[in-house]
Amino acid sequence: MIIRKNYLEEIIPFIDTEQIKVMTGVRRSGKSMMLTMIQEHLLARGVKKEQLITMNFEELIFEPYLEYHALNTYLEEQIRQIKGKAYLFLDEIQEVQQFEKVINSLRATFGNQVDIYLTGSNAKMLSGELATLLGGRYIQFDIYPFKFSEYVQGRRSVGDMRGDQELFQGYLLEGGMPFLVFQNMQYRDRVNYLADVYNSIILKDIIERENIRDPELLRRLLNYVLGNVGRSFSANSVVKYLKNEGLKVSPTTVLNYLSFAEAAYGIIPVRRYDIQGKKFLATQEKYYVVDHGLRQAVIGRNEEDIELILENIVLLELMARGYTVSVGKTNQYEVDFIAERKEASGIDRKYVQVSYLLASPETRTRELRPFKEIQDNYEKILLTLDLFTSDVDGIRHRNLVSWLLDEQW
Repeated sequence: MIIRKNYLEEIIPFIDTEQIKVMTGVRRSGKSMMLTMIQEHLLARGVKKEQLITMNFEELIFEPYLEYHALNTYLEEQIRQIKGKAYLFLDEIQEVQQFEKVINSLRATFGNQVDIYLTGSNAKMLSGELATLLGGRYIQFDIYPFKFSEYVQGRRSVGDMRGDQELFQGYLLEGGMPFLVFQNMQYRDRVNYLADVYNSIILKDIIERENIRDPELLRRLLNYVLGNVGRSFSANSVVKYLKNEGLKVSPTTVLNYLSFAEAAYGIIPVRRYDIQGKKFLATQEKYYVVDHGLRQAVIGRNEEDIELILENIVLLELMARGYTVSVGKTNQYEVDFIAERKEASGIDRKYVQVSYLLASPETRTRELRPFKEIQDNYEKILLTLDLFTSDVDGIRHRNLVSWLLDEQW
């Protein structure tokens, strides 16, 4: 098991507080693994195993407790049998209808006698009644599939001793779904697994949960999004594309379906920010996929669209490092990412440009030009797969693979 330090370090300060810890993310991204890590941390601190109550609501054994009254009765009985504090780990809690009533009741009944940890695969679990009942009493942690450094650790743990650059080629196609990283499967079996994960996101977290009446339209729309990862497009342009494909759809339906896929953590919207005007733009967000391996499994072409996939990888890395990310617009040019993070000393901002290779002076000029339009003094970084890099005019040029493995930038 890979210890996911960046997440664990964020969660540990909230252990034994009244805050309910909610871990959200796409299916199979490692949320259950995080619960296990927290449990091991507690055991190492002297908490007894008998104090841990664990339920995974995707397991058939817990089906009788999908009704919230039954779940509440069961948990109250378990908690009362424990000497000392009870630690509750409730995995995929969104499977329980009106689960928020149970959580609120346990908090009100037992107070600091319980410490509660939840995971879920849909962002809507944090909206509506849960937010109302627990306003200010929960903290959310978004869990993403393995970033590249974790992928390398996982592959090395199962005897894969290829070099970092070779492992990156595998990561480019397979992505970072934790289960796959520890398996020495054939490529076709890996693709089949990822396709199954993707279908479970579509079927269980979108079609069933949102009562989608036209599943084929949803699939075609998401295939369009996957094919255009990192490219700007509008709802109207998607409508036009689908019309050419023989499908009638309104811009409102497109936006609704995109919001459903976002809530299921399948896609990640990134807003555009006008650097000169210092404001977010209202139109043409970019969309990325939560794991580029899923894209490869569904539509292929990761190697052919390598520029887009490298952007996707960098976005996921920045988010895993705790940055809020937007796309930068400066006059007629665009900076791939503006990454911001709050630090004790103030806002840590970085401008990041991603390119495949600086194969010619023209390419180098094109990639550096957006940076030259930015007048402030925040750090500017160009990431490419060039093995030999050189800084220019205060702009740092880094090998992307080395940067992914360097937690300190």
